[in-house]
Amino acid sequence: MKKVAFICVHNSCRSQIAEALGKHFASGVFESYSAGTKLKQINKDAVRLVKKLYNIDMEQTQNPKLIDTLPKIDIIITMGCNVDCPFLPASHREDWGLDDPSGKKDEVFIKVIKQIENNILDLANRIKEQRL
Repeated sequence: MKKVAFICVHNSCRSQIAEALGKHFASGVFESYSAGTKLKQINKDAVRLVKKLYNIDMEQTQNPKLIDTLPKIDIIITMGCNVDCPFLPASHREDWGLDDPSGKKDEVFIKVIKQIENNILDLANRIKEQRL
């Protein structure tokens, strides 16, 4: 099974959401991890909205992690942190170019969460179809 890492500098919001939704929607297709180069507490709005939308409590199932704690990764997904995104070797990498919703209204957060959900489902399909 492929190992997918969702990478962002702080590993506190978008990458944590992607890890949670990857486990929720695609655990039979790939293993989900998230990490960053600096640790910050998981974003409280992300925790609240993922719990409301999917009944997933990220504070109970996840914690911020540094990239050097990851196993060997097959696919790297960066969230859109551009020049500051950490680099890790992998057979495939892509950037999802997501705006950071931190500090913004719930509607903005939910839009990003739904984008992540759609991207997770697309990634799972591409892996199943052996296009990655």
